[in-house]
Amino acid sequence: MYVLMAFRHLKNRVPQLASPSSFNFSRLVHSFSFATVKAEELSGSQPAEVLNLVQGNWIGSSNRNTIPDPLNGESFIRVSEVDEKGIQPFVESLSKCPKHGLHNPFKSPERYLMLGDVSIKAAQKLSLPEVSDFFAKLIQRVSPKSYEQALGEVFVTGKFLENFCGDQVRFLARSFAVPGNHLGQQSNGYRWPFGPVTIITPFNFPLEIPLLQLMGALYMGNKPLLKVDSKVSLVMEQMLRLLHECGLPAEDVDFINSDGKTMNKLLLEAEPRMTLFTGSSKVAEKLALDLKGRIKLEDAGFDWKILGPDVQNEDYVAWVCDQDAYACSGQKCSAQSILFMHENWSKSSFIEKLTGLASRRKLDDLTVGPVLTVTTKEMLDHMKKLLEIKGSKLLFGGEALENHSIPAIYGAIKPTAVFIPLEEILNENNYDLVTKEIFGPFQVVTEYKQNELQLVLNVLEKMHAHLTAAVVSNDPLFLQEVIGNSVNGTTYAGLRARTTGAPQNHWFGPAGDPRGAGIGTPEAIKLVWSCHREVIYDIGPVPQNWQTPKPT
Repeated sequence: MYVLMAFRHLKNRVPQLASPSSFNFSRLVHSFSFATVKAEELSGSQPAEVLNLVQGNWIGSSNRNTIPDPLNGESFIRVSEVDEKGIQPFVESLSKCPKHGLHNPFKSPERYLMLGDVSIKAAQKLSLPEVSDFFAKLIQRVSPKSYEQALGEVFVTGKFLENFCGDQVRFLARSFAVPGNHLGQQSNGYRWPFGPVTIITPFNFPLEIPLLQLMGALYMGNKPLLKVDSKVSLVMEQMLRLLHECGLPAEDVDFINSDGKTMNKLLLEAEPRMTLFTGSSKVAEKLALDLKGRIKLEDAGFDWKILGPDVQNEDYVAWVCDQDAYACSGQKCSAQSILFMHENWSKSSFIEKLTGLASRRKLDDLTVGPVLTVTTKEMLDHMKKLLEIKGSKLLFGGEALENHSIPAIYGAIKPTAVFIPLEEILNENNYDLVTKEIFGPFQVVTEYKQNELQLVLNVLEKMHAHLTAAVVSNDPLFLQEVIGNSVNGTTYAGLRARTTGAPQNHWFGPAGDPRGAGIGTPEAIKLVWSCHREVIYDIGPVPQNWQTPKPT
């Protein structure tokens, strides 16, 4: 979801994850009172157990989902998954929360302060090198990515918690007042919770996405039920234990592991007042119908980048493009899916530089690694279909990774780029194929000429997902033209523009859809996790000598 390179200096401070080919993990020096696992010891011989949390109690289940290690296929996590017969305690727990929430501006305002204190303590814990190292390595084990990328996710999460320490939680519920028509009348606008809510998050950011949305829900007074993809739910289970240690009441959050069918049944029975869903567009559209629109979505993104006519700093731009397309093996909803190059860039050494950067990525340091939702065959078959398009060609990659033990249920290919002529992308017979999101290290590259910018804008207009985008140019008129004729919710503009960026200091989310959800900022929290309530005070006095008027 983001590229955070501020941690290069930390490589010498904390040990790197062992080579995935060796699996000879050393024991952690540190142990924590909240933790029930040791990240470096997870293996087939020492599997982790993941429990559920409901009404303040951690509970198991007779139904175990065994998770294969994405690096060698060993069964290294056992998840207690709730089946359809076991959802009733979760339904009851949500039903106990009233529509006006656990707190609101008129009810239990001390909870705003309590949650500010929880944020302070949790931020302090995550700032400890041994704790951040624990979570970074835990993330690596369940969703393999480079240590730098994993540690960056922990860093952003910690900074988010710092942003909402102390009084910052109650400032989220800031109200306003407007004078009325007569003495004693005044209208007041308040941010109001929904009450019982649910959060469903994917595998690719096991800590950042669920934690940021969970805390936003709590800050505004809701009672959330959290479901994280079972492949990675161990990370949030450990984080919830840390939050409890920091003072979060155990009954404030429920945590469930289940398959999709069971979760769908739970949603229909519990009827949460709002559901936040981050994941695939197909599932998002189904939930929108099932939940009668009571949903916020941060779904798939076929994210674009346009290189403008002003060619400069080729090395830097190529590096950002490599990071955007291939960091985390392309498994970011903000990953660069298609690159539009002005013809001036095509005439430069840009593609050569991008090819060289992609070739540096290797499995040993997880700068490329397992793809958890698309198999090798599916990615290579998609590439073959693209190469059947007239004028297309393989720029680099296009081969399976070699000498690894990644199980066949996951994907493993070299960073890949396929060139498709612009006019062929606009061909109705090709458009859906070219703009199909491949959640892996795969991108489409094309070229446009000086007088073809409108054709590029036509491609953008036809897209359905409008999450992130980048316009790489310092030409203000060019930026104005592209930004003014596009809609992506998180758009970077300028020479240093990227597509992958979800730090805690700016909005991250789609635009162009009234169901769109944001993350990270006060505006995102208020939009997703509260609604507007207007209270009009009209206390009088009634005018002297008032008489009942004629009916109207």
